[in-house]
Amino acid sequence: MPGTTPHTAQPDPRSPYVVDTREFNRRPGSMKRLQETVPAGKDLGTGVLDGVASVAEGADVDLEVRLEAVVEGVLATGSVRAPVTGECVRCLEPLEDVEVEADFQELYFFPGEDTGSDEDAVFLVGDLLDLEPVVHDAVVLALPLSPLCQEDCLGLCSECGAALNEDPEHSHDDVDPRWAALADLKNANRSGTAPAALPAEDQE
Repeated sequence: MPGTTPHTAQPDPRSPYVVDTREFNRRPGSMKRLQETVPAGKDLGTGVLDGVASVAEGADVDLEVRLEAVVEGVLATGSVRAPVTGECVRCLEPLEDVEVEADFQELYFFPGEDTGSDEDAVFLVGDLLDLEPVVHDAVVLALPLSPLCQEDCLGLCSECGAALNEDPEHSHDDVDPRWAALADLKNANRSGTAPAALPAEDQE
């Protein structure tokens, strides 16, 4: 998968996303499996720009990764799951129990390996492999552009803004303006006050 995030020239070996591959990377066919919970990095989601959906910095990100040594380098195949923060586009309530899940695959080439015309090729730095850029891209691409608190969210009343999830039977009486004028006349007669003038089309 072509990366869309700049890749760090020298990965920090202390980062939970960085893996030392020296034990297996030169033995094609050998592999290593990882199952970790790591903190989310910065700017993880559309919420950075529009406040709709994102993964909060520091939130738990569940990673399952298989690292396989191949002739050209190390192939990383995995999945990621993280909680989504933001607001529902229909009812504007905060999102709860909403997660983003994504799969990813990236080939990390050995330093100096010929990658042909692939300008987005990613390389191992020494024996270090940094998973954070590919995880970032996978999550951002999988985030919902129009997140919902639930699939059948009823949203807000278009007339008064009431939350329809709380009152599904909520409604307003639609009254023809001509009948409304007659109702005003009737109410005025009952109260003894002067009635409001009827619309011009009703006086003809």
